[in-house]
Amino acid sequence: MKKYVLVVLVLLVISCKNKVEDAKKELVLWQPYNDSLEVAENAEHTNPRMRYKLIQSKVIDKNEIFLPLYPEVQKLSNEEYKALKPLILEQNIYTLRKYIDNGELTYEKLVLFYLYRIYKYELDNATTLNTIVALNKDVVMQARKLDELKKKGGESNVVHPIYGMPILLKDNINTKGMFTTAGSIAFKNNVTDDAFVVKRLKENGALILGKVNLSEWAYFLCTGCPVGYSAVGGQTLNPYGRKIFETGGSSAGSGTAVAANYAVAAVGTETSGSILSPSSQNSVVGLKPTIGFLSRTGIVPISSTLDTPGPMTKNVTDAAILLDAMKGKDAADSKSVEKELGVLSAPLTDNSLKGKRFGVIKNLLAADSIYRASVDKLREHGSIIVEITPPEVSMSGFLSILNIDMKHDLPTYIKNQTKNKLPIQDIKSAVAFNAKDSVIKIPYGQSLFRGILADATTVEELAIIVSNLEQSGRRYFNEAMDVHNLNAILSINNYHAGYAAVAKYPAITVPMGYKKTGEPISLTFIAKQFNEAELLRYAAGFESAFKARQIPENYN
Repeated sequence: MKKYVLVVLVLLVISCKNKVEDAKKELVLWQPYNDSLEVAENAEHTNPRMRYKLIQSKVIDKNEIFLPLYPEVQKLSNEEYKALKPLILEQNIYTLRKYIDNGELTYEKLVLFYLYRIYKYELDNATTLNTIVALNKDVVMQARKLDELKKKGGESNVVHPIYGMPILLKDNINTKGMFTTAGSIAFKNNVTDDAFVVKRLKENGALILGKVNLSEWAYFLCTGCPVGYSAVGGQTLNPYGRKIFETGGSSAGSGTAVAANYAVAAVGTETSGSILSPSSQNSVVGLKPTIGFLSRTGIVPISSTLDTPGPMTKNVTDAAILLDAMKGKDAADSKSVEKELGVLSAPLTDNSLKGKRFGVIKNLLAADSIYRASVDKLREHGSIIVEITPPEVSMSGFLSILNIDMKHDLPTYIKNQTKNKLPIQDIKSAVAFNAKDSVIKIPYGQSLFRGILADATTVEELAIIVSNLEQSGRRYFNEAMDVHNLNAILSINNYHAGYAAVAKYPAITVPMGYKKTGEPISLTFIAKQFNEAELLRYAAGFESAFKARQIPENYN
């Protein structure tokens, strides 16, 4: 009899489980739509890089991404969401920690707030930014466990402010439990362990919320194609002007998601401008660190010479916290170093502008009124402004660095980092794979991939190019910095990202305003190697004085 009852109970459990699964399958949160009218609207855009061939992905079904967490998100009512807005929206990490510490906020509610926003905007075809490509199905449960631990008094060992903060990752950063696609169909099912920086985030208690779209292969696939487009994720859109303003690239999803308050912060990657560009285009703070400050192990590469991850956040304080949470010496990355940041123990804005010497570029002063006004404001706050004209330097061979590095680095990544068999092994097989279905896989072509195969630069020649370009980049900045004893040089957006890249110098971009059209524009501070702490202080002082960032109107 007992055996009979047990069998019946097992069958009932299986039946209930099947019914739940069937109900999930029947539930449809999102329907594909005809985006041809949207595409037609952009067909004559003045910017050729915004002449889209499609908007939505032809590869992923948003229902697969959003259904697993839907029951959890439903638990947060609209009234609760509205009550949480003043506690969370646009707040920095220290403020969120204060609300959690005093019991006004929980880790679970923090996660649900961001998920609510993601579901609210990303499932509506009129507001979607096409930025979320994966969600961590366990993230609510993980947040709930942190709350339980807090109730039991088990948070006494919390040493880092990133603890419990929901973070989004660019989809070229290896993440256990989620595919790492780099936006490419060839990598659509790429299974990996965590990248070194993701391990560091988790060790410090961060919650990985999900993955975000990017320009495919970190914008090293096609020439003149839209930034923010990938075959996997579709066309990322700018919350300040969907289909009006570029998202910047290649960390487009990281920039747009942070701008729209989809997470506390996001991690991007840069080879030359790929953090600075989308940060400035989306009015968020982006820091590209010195090569070696953060590990690159477990990140789909373009160039082992120039690649680096970096933080993208709504404010400078959070950039400092996120940068600090990811740092650490990585034996697997030959460029990795151990560096202390030393800016989390005191307010970043303390006396950070007065007496500091900044080089401002004369032709930018003449050409841009917002840059000019920003420089005037810095003077008012006690900064010493020196007008400079950087020297003409050769950037010859820059493309060969990317070509030859990727030719060698991608196969190494596939061999050492992937855990399952992929349909490509190197650039040559990737070109052949894409060519089999150009409409779906490469609607904008793959001229840069073909250029990699055509580049005959030898490893010995590449070493000379790298050395020459590093000297050129450093001369571009150092000539003025050394003569005038400058703390940093001020640029706009990613205008001088290439020079900073080859010099291996860090840079941080901070919102400085909006053009008459509403398009964001940012001030970029560039300094010598491993001056991240000082850059953060200058940027925080500027941010405090200007308070320029405004939340996108349709995402407030």
